[in-house]
Amino acid sequence: MTDAISLSRRSFIATSLAGGAVLTLDASVVLAATTTTAPSDVLNAFVRINADNSVTIGAKNPEIGQGVKVMLPMLIAEEMDLAWEQVRIEQTDADETRYGPQVAGGSTATPRNWLPMRQVGAAARAMLVAAAAKKWSVDPSSLSTAKGAVIHAASGKSATYASLAKAAAAEAAPDLAKVPLKDEKTFTIIGKSKPGVDVPKIVTGQPLFGIDTRLPGMVHAAVVKCPAHGGTVASIDDAAVKAIPGVLAVTAVNSGFVPEGKSDTVVIIADSWWKASKAREKLGVKWDDATVTGFTTAKYEADAAKLVTAAPQASLLKTGDADGTLAKAAKVIKADYDYPFLAHASLEPQNCTALFKDGKLEIWAPSQAPAGGRAETAKLCGLSPDDLTIHLTRMGGGFGRRLMNDYMVIAGQAAKALPGKPVKVLYDRTDDFRHDFYRPAGWHRFTAGLDASGALVALKDHFVTFGKDGKPIRAAQMAPTEFPAPVVPNVDLGISYMATNLATGWLRAPTSNAMSFVWQSFMDEVAEAAGLDLPEFMRRTLGAPREIPGERVGFHTARARGVIDAVCKSAGWKGREKGRGFGFYFSHLGYFAEIVDLSMKNGAVSIDKVWVAGDIGAHVINPINAMNQAQGCVIDGIGQALIGQKIVQEAGAITAENFGDFALMRIDAAPRAIAVEFVKTDFPPTGLGEPALPPVIPALANAIYSLTGKRHRRLPLEMV
Repeated sequence: MTDAISLSRRSFIATSLAGGAVLTLDASVVLAATTTTAPSDVLNAFVRINADNSVTIGAKNPEIGQGVKVMLPMLIAEEMDLAWEQVRIEQTDADETRYGPQVAGGSTATPRNWLPMRQVGAAARAMLVAAAAKKWSVDPSSLSTAKGAVIHAASGKSATYASLAKAAAAEAAPDLAKVPLKDEKTFTIIGKSKPGVDVPKIVTGQPLFGIDTRLPGMVHAAVVKCPAHGGTVASIDDAAVKAIPGVLAVTAVNSGFVPEGKSDTVVIIADSWWKASKAREKLGVKWDDATVTGFTTAKYEADAAKLVTAAPQASLLKTGDADGTLAKAAKVIKADYDYPFLAHASLEPQNCTALFKDGKLEIWAPSQAPAGGRAETAKLCGLSPDDLTIHLTRMGGGFGRRLMNDYMVIAGQAAKALPGKPVKVLYDRTDDFRHDFYRPAGWHRFTAGLDASGALVALKDHFVTFGKDGKPIRAAQMAPTEFPAPVVPNVDLGISYMATNLATGWLRAPTSNAMSFVWQSFMDEVAEAAGLDLPEFMRRTLGAPREIPGERVGFHTARARGVIDAVCKSAGWKGREKGRGFGFYFSHLGYFAEIVDLSMKNGAVSIDKVWVAGDIGAHVINPINAMNQAQGCVIDGIGQALIGQKIVQEAGAITAENFGDFALMRIDAAPRAIAVEFVKTDFPPTGLGEPALPPVIPALANAIYSLTGKRHRRLPLEMV
């Protein structure tokens, strides 16, 4: 299991608050003990039992639409034996010393928290039972719990959790590693659909997101950034800007992308954002960008075309003798595949509000990784990380963009330049497109060899991407365990790097969103050469049920086969049929297989239906949200694959200005139906924000080929 965490008794603190009406249980995932007291109306821990017997549960992870704000409290509530109607949910602040990792990325929330959050709830229940046992002078084992009450069946006595809160707070916290957990067969909350806690506010347009932040005396900031990524400020002429009534300050800051001591962003602060934005037209900035203006999309294409024909600069994996086996193979299949840079294109542009006062910095941030933002902001503001308080706001889209905290870093420096006033930094749409952290482009030259029986016996890939000092830049990696490399006897995976000035970052289903396309599309070509459809070729290549070791986690061939068989059965797959395409991928601990059905009418291709089968372990914690996540992944993946999503660079700068230059998925292009099935297996549950996305891209490409006879080997795809 990836990034597993555990709780200990030392990190589980019970505190009596506000006259004993409230029990606070602070269950940190670090071992250092802390003691916390606060008024009963302040959430400072995971659990707060209120006087009316409702229970407030803190949701610690950032909410980005993945449903974690409900999912994590469900785990605690289940083990506390609550009725869901009793539960109230509040977003916690960012405080990893108390709550442990608080990240929205990598589909890690479920595997990281499945046991720890259940242990939090079980420990709370144990303390309440202990308090009741003392009150009634009975053995704790004679007591049961249900719907927020402790029950002694023999005497008919019962007591609400609220009535026991003060006494329970005095009980010693149990050893969380040994606290008994519920029999999974008795779950009443886990596995039952629970709606999003923020949905009423979202559909009625109530303030909720970072962009909605309003504070007394707040002022507004617009940014001016060097068009060519990596360029820095040489000089500023701000006289005309400062002469504008309502402009309060002009300051140069470091977004975190350039070396310390340099500035790549100028912030204009005014009494309204519109005034600050318009003032940018009068700002004179000279940029030091001579070393970064030579990067263009055309140059990348030309350089990659040369590199891919040469020997790789480095080896990722070599097993057996790929060249020797290819020379004797019954059939050899070759193909080149590539994909472009992509933007995140979140609907809510980047924003952050900060207040610097009395040497402390208070921040309201829609961040997927607030701990990283805390460290970087503190460093560039010359503060200690402990001097920062970070309030987490809901995010209006992120897809990995908000794992990077440039907006927080800029807001912190802007607020420090104007102490005592909350400063709200807001990117406009062009700022967002031109200063993203992009999914890197990549080029692949594949060669595969089949023996006389059609078995895959040799495989080569020369992957050209972006790197520095012989290492890939962020999000440009390829794992040596890309399927089917681990099950092929003769493999040669090589890599070569080019330079880029662009900031890069993780896009939803990072690396997998690109690798799934090239590997599964090429495997469809290989399967066809073997006289098989892709599902059957996958079954034969997977071989016997077993676990194949990986860099971080193993790959279970039986789980892969399980979802392949399930989706083929549900879709009625009969082999190669016109207008149908298949794709499989394992990523973020999830196994998913998908089938895309297309049709053509009057020369126009439409996506009729997508079939999805996924294995995320033994439990689907919140079924309605799981369904939404899988369907959203499919739509997002198709959007990444279709024509219109491509980032173009000229003279070191990005050309896109708005959604007209980077089209998002429209309703009329979405599948008419998306059928989702979960294959339950005897493994701990894993995340769902990402693993359902990758397979749909090759499934779509393979479906286009089966419908039109045209093999698409580069993204974005054309639906013809």
